[in-house]
Formats: sequence, C-alpha cells, structure tokens
Amino acid sequence: MFQTLLGALGAFVGMTFVGAAGRKYYDDDLPKSELAEFVGSCIQLAIVLSVIVFVVLFVFKAEFSNWLSLKTDYILFAVVVAACSVVVALRLNLWQVQKKAIQYGALQMSQSLFNMLLSLLLVVVLLTGAKGRIDAQIAASLVFALIAFYLLKKDGLLKVLIWRKDYLAEILRFGVPLMPHLAGGFLLNSVDRFVINDELGLAEAGIYMVAVQLTAAAGIVFGAINNAYVPWLFEKLKANVYQEKQKIVKLTYLWFLCIILGVVLAFFIGPWLVVLVAGEKYAQAGEVIGWLALGQGFQGMYLMVTNYIFFSKKTGLLSVASISSGFINLLLLIVFVRILGLQGAAIAFALSMGIRFLLTWLIAHKRHPMPWISFLKN
Repeated sequence: MFQTLLGALGAFVGMTFVGAAGRKYYDDDLPKSELAEFVGSCIQLAIVLSVIVFVVLFVFKAEFSNWLSLKTDYILFAVVVAACSVVVALRLNLWQVQKKAIQYGALQMSQSLFNMLLSLLLVVVLLTGAKGRIDAQIAASLVFALIAFYLLKKDGLLKVLIWRKDYLAEILRFGVPLMPHLAGGFLLNSVDRFVINDELGLAEAGIYMVAVQLTAAAGIVFGAINNAYVPWLFEKLKANVYQEKQKIVKLTYLWFLCIILGVVLAFFIGPWLVVLVAGEKYAQAGEVIGWLALGQGFQGMYLMVTNYIFFSKKTGLLSVASISSGFINLLLLIVFVRILGLQGAAIAFALSMGIRFLLTWLIAHKRHPMPWISFLKN
C-alpha cells in the first residue's frame, strides 16, 4: 500500500516536470547555464507542489490512514520519498539525453542495491517486517536525492536560487497537462489490487501480484530500451530527414513484431515459469500471466509512439488517452473480476493497455506525423 501511494503521488509532486528538462536539452543553441536555470525552476516547482500535497495529506491523514491501512507517519513520509524521486529522476534524465549510459546505470543500480541490502538487513536480519521495507525506501530516497542534487551541481546543471518566470511558465505548460496522464497510469497499473482485494480477498490479490511481478520484468526491458532509444530518436526528429523517418518506422514495426512473438511465448511458458519461480502454491497465477504479458507488450509498443508527443511539447492529448483508458480499465475490472475472477482482471488490463496504445499512436501522428503507411515508398 505504501508503494501504491507512491505511485499515486508522483503525478502531484512534480514528476511530470522531469520530461520538460530532458526536452529542453534539445532546444537550439541552449547554453549550459540556461539549462541549469531551467532545471532549478523544475525543482522549485516540485518543492512548491510537494509542500501543498504534504499539507493536504496532513490535514486528512486520519482518513488516508484508514483507507490505506498505513500509519499516518508513513503517509507523510511518502510525500518526501516521492519528492526525492523527482530530484533523482532529473539527474537520470539529463544523463539519458546526454547518452551517458554508464553514469545513468551506476546511479540507478547503486540506489537499487542500497535499497535492497538495507531492506534485507531490516526485514530478514532484524525482523522488522513491512516497517523495515518502508524505512529502507525512505532512507534510500533521502540519501540518493542528496547524491543526485550534488551531481547536478557538480556538473553545472543546477541553479536553484534564481527566478525565471518564463521557465516556470514553460515547465507548467509541459508538465501540468501530463498530471492526468500519470493519474491514468495509476488507474492502469495499480487500481487492480484494490478491486481484487475488495472483490476476491487479500489472498487472491497476493496470487495476482506474483504474476504481475513476473511480467514486470518485461517492463524493465522496455524501459531500458526506451531510455537508450529516446536520445537517438530526438536527434533524428530534429534533423527532419524523410528517409530517416522511414527507417525509424521500419525499425518500430520490427520491434512490434518481436514483442508480439514474446507475448505468444508467454502464454505457453508463463504457467511453467510461475511454478518454477514461486512454487506450486502460486500455480493459479499461471492462468493470468499470458494476459498480463499482453498488457506489458502493449506498454512496450506504447513507449515507441509516445515519444513523438513529448518531442512536440504538446502533451495535453496524451493525458486524455491515459485517463480515458484508465477509467475504462476500472470499469472493465469491476465487471470482469465478478465474472471471471483473477483472469478477468488480467484481461481488463490487457484490453485497456491496448486501447491506450492505439489512442496514443493516433495522437502521436497528429502531433508529429510519421510515414506509418508510406514507409516503403521512395
């Protein structure tokens, strides 16, 4: 539930501003000092939003505590963790656009390793239970936010003590329309555990989450590929050469084919994989893993088309696609879970992710047309 709360808070503490900084890097003839001021403006806005969210949660902490079954202290700490994640994401995003994969990987892996080892110490050695896992996340986020802040300053990419109304306005124009987009992502990726818990019980939710965690490995692969792909894509789009655009479309379709083949394979080997990794008592999760893999496949395809919207800087319609498909997922979940049980939840997820992918593809073509049909013409 702490993880779920973190996912919901990201939309409201400034995570949408991270993409604005990455996109700003590609503006023509932008001095490094100007980029540093832009990043500083992102952090200023993130601080303001985080304070507002903290105050709201503090006022209604009792209600949120009852709803989420979390201690009030952890609800408030979730805001701190989410805000720290923005600072780390800014550092990672700027390394991404600069194609500094080693630094990117080193920071991300170091944070993950620190988080994991501290979690193991607190949960397994000191036997602190779920409290230890949450405490480890809080500590890791604070430590690595400070490290990310230092690294941004060290590279001359951060000026916080400035006031640029033009940059603040530009960041808000980019980021605010994306807030419903993140909210839609929450409805697509996290609301299922609430519905399953309510309709089928906590044990069934645990079985379902085993399959979710296994298919999430595909999401890690898709995310890593997208991180490497975006800088190359933006450079090609900035050059605006038609033949290069045709090449991009051909490679995209080839990637779609690879994803489809992987999804088909998941339907066949998924049930065996569940038993191998989690044991016979979670064998029921094998019934849904293929459908969840299909949803993850649509996520991988979605990442290949959504970048055109970010490049255009016109992000409003992306939120329409995400929030509408998120609500469709919620409605399908309520209906399908009652009829088909766990499998209904997985089918609802796959269908909703497919809808989001198709809507995003249409919007991407509207915002930045590509030769999706004429890619073979000379």
